[in-house]
Amino acid sequence: MVLLLLLLLLLLLLLLLIQLLLLQLLLLLLLLLLLLLSTTTTTTTTSSTTTTTTTTTTTNSTTTTTNYYYYYYYLLLLLLLLLLLLLLLLLLLLLLLLLLLLLLLLLLLLLLLLLLLLLLLLLLLLLLLLLLLLLLLLLLLLQLLLLLQLLLLLLQLLLLIYYY
Repeated sequence: MVLLLLLLLLLLLLLLLIQLLLLQLLLLLLLLLLLLLSTTTTTTTTSSTTTTTTTTTTTNSTTTTTNYYYYYYYLLLLLLLLLLLLLLLLLLLLLLLLLLLLLLLLLLLLLLLLLLLLLLLLLLLLLLLLLLLLLLLLLLLLQLLLLLQLLLLLLQLLLLIYYY
């Protein structure tokens, strides 16, 4: 039982280490995604307005440099999502292992309590047996005293018969 508890504790520690490594990988991928987003997309917008007394002319010009890394973004986002799901599954597995460990500890505690109760019962039975033996010894001593008294009475009777 204790060996099973130790094995579960080792498994729990291993899963915690795996979860920490996955969290680090997740943070690294998030940083990579932020780096890609910050370096590849630039948008500049210029607008100018010229006004005279009779006509108004408005000119808007937008230049955008587009990136061709959308597939990488989607791939990174998908990878991040998969890592999050894996972390969630690991967390659920850790919770289940903790519950199992808690149940095993409670079972072990219950067994120890039962063993303690049995030992207490055995001690109580031994005390009762000791009391019975003491009572028996007392009864034997009383019988011995009665026999001695009877013997003394017989002796007195013999002496009485002998002298009369």
